[in-house]
Amino acid sequence: MRITIELEPADLELLSGALEASRRTAAHVEEVDIIDGAKHALDGLCAGSVPSYIRKRLVHVQRLIVMLEDEAWALPAPERLEVLATLAYFSDPEDLIADDIQIIGLLDDAIVLELLVRRLRRVLSAYERFCTMRRTLAAMFEDRLVLARRLAAERARLHARMRRAAAPARPARVPA
Repeated sequence: MRITIELEPADLELLSGALEASRRTAAHVEEVDIIDGAKHALDGLCAGSVPSYIRKRLVHVQRLIVMLEDEAWALPAPERLEVLATLAYFSDPEDLIADDIQIIGLLDDAIVLELLVRRLRRVLSAYERFCTMRRTLAAMFEDRLVLARRLAAERARLHARMRRAAAPARPARVPA
């Protein structure tokens, strides 16, 4: 059975407000504590009792954690805070819908994860390209210094591309 949920602007506003509260929390809590909280929340879920629509989105939590912990990627601060806010939201058992409510307790978490993944698709895509490039370069260069330089250049290129994609388009200049 397929059920579609349509979110109206007011619904998105409510979710944005909840995520904003998590952003404020993430700004004042140690990153390692947020990541540990997300790992603990994941560990506390019994895979067999979690509905599949939630389970499909939990892989995003794992992916976000791996990306944050990847020192070579060095995710820039604005994107990092967005990911941390989502992990803080996910870790909170008393968010919009209390997580211990059977069947629907993690529904809000799944929706927030889905919205964030869509918003950060350029970041996640850049990270995937970075990981692929890291494997390719590691196979090509045994010299760690050369590998580190090439990887740093690739990271800088991907970060710049990520930022350009996120920047609002400027209106075309009309010649006078």
